Amino acid sequence: MAAGTPEAADLAFAGAARQAQMVREGAVTPTELVRLYLDRIHRLDPQLNSFRLLFEERALLEAEQAEARVRAGEERPLLGVPIAIKDEIAVAGVVTSNGTDAYDEPASADSEVVRRLRQAGAIVVGLTLLPELAICGFTESATYGVTRNPWNAQRTPGGSSGGSASAVAAGLVPIASAGDGAGSIRIPAACCGLFGLKPSRGRVSQAPRKEGWRGMVVEGCLSRTVEDTALWLDVVAGGADEEELPPPPERPFVESARTPPRRLRVGHSSTPPRAILPPQIGEEVQRAVLEMAELLRSLGHEVGPREPDWGSIGDSLSARFLKGVGETVAEVPHPERLERRTRGFGRLGSLLPEPLYEKAIARRPAELARINAMFEDVDVFLTPVMGGTALPVRRWQGRGALATTLGMSRFYPFCVPWNHLGNPAMAVPFGFGADGMPLSVQVVGRPGDEATLLSLAGQIEAERPWAERRPPIS
Repeated sequence: MAAGTPEAADLAFAGAARQAQMVREGAVTPTELVRLYLDRIHRLDPQLNSFRLLFEERALLEAEQAEARVRAGEERPLLGVPIAIKDEIAVAGVVTSNGTDAYDEPASADSEVVRRLRQAGAIVVGLTLLPELAICGFTESATYGVTRNPWNAQRTPGGSSGGSASAVAAGLVPIASAGDGAGSIRIPAACCGLFGLKPSRGRVSQAPRKEGWRGMVVEGCLSRTVEDTALWLDVVAGGADEEELPPPPERPFVESARTPPRRLRVGHSSTPPRAILPPQIGEEVQRAVLEMAELLRSLGHEVGPREPDWGSIGDSLSARFLKGVGETVAEVPHPERLERRTRGFGRLGSLLPEPLYEKAIARRPAELARINAMFEDVDVFLTPVMGGTALPVRRWQGRGALATTLGMSRFYPFCVPWNHLGNPAMAVPFGFGADGMPLSVQVVGRPGDEATLLSLAGQIEAERPWAERRPPIS
């Protein structure tokens, strides 16, 4: 089909699960899919800046190999489906930039996540951009420039997985990898009208590294549909080498996404943990949480307000974030190439006394018990994802590390507690704000219970579909 036609756009936005099915049925070939997305990237990405690198020749070769596997009757869950990888996990033979030019050494092998995706038949078409060292909730860097939101180019796609979010929202790939150490899956999902699930700690291997930010980072994806994320999670889950490992699912995550949940007890709140400065929480996002609560009540769930016993968890969050960022900056082989602000983040982390960090870690078991005690009364918990719709690009341009940290903590206070505690949490699209930008609601589950979240998300998606809405750039 001709590039740029409505039919081509429909195929581009069909989603990974549907495209895998179409490849199996012979309705489309992997080469057609790869060429479609390469064309869209060349045509649209100059306006977005979501990709750092494309693997055009390799992707087309892998598409031919995928077609041979299809003819041979092979069945793999993502056979022939193009994907993108956030440029923070290793792809063999390529320098992992982590959003900067401070690295020179190409990766000797694929990360475990990429290996599993290739084994499932996926075709990596390129690497997506992120802010330096994945620190910020926006995707801008001195090296690679500003990444923009397809719904409005003057708004950020969020961060740190902003390149992946921009690419998926614009139909440049059906699905893309994303990492989350303090909201970096859920924030871009909310900014760009996508579905984003942060898995439980230990659900997905981070090999060859053992962990990121001392256990706060998890790997996942950004997609347009719940089923696509469930399929991705089925492919990549397992193999983690961490102290905390969730139990394996009782059934494939795709089955959970396709099956409505039992009657759930739903709690909701728009109260974030205490921070150094007052949070900035707009009326629209608070109203979205209440409207989501009403929707779930109409679907037969038991719904009511529930305030978590946050206590002084804000102190623990600050210590863990700064220590993780500080250690990341210290490991960079060429720190002189980093932005001034990024070096400032490193100094903030290095100034944090180790005993203060140790106290934060020592408090974690009590915080786990105290805050997760609410899941004795509720099955899932609703909050905003962030304080409003996507912020303008360059919101903190020229600001130092401390000012940027404080600003982000005021606008993005709802995500990081669940990285500290390890619970799965998802951003679910829920309409649009008065400014035409997507709104989203965070839904948090018990540790290890992605299945209930995916089941509920599938029910919400069936009742309030979002995937047919496309940004104007598409």
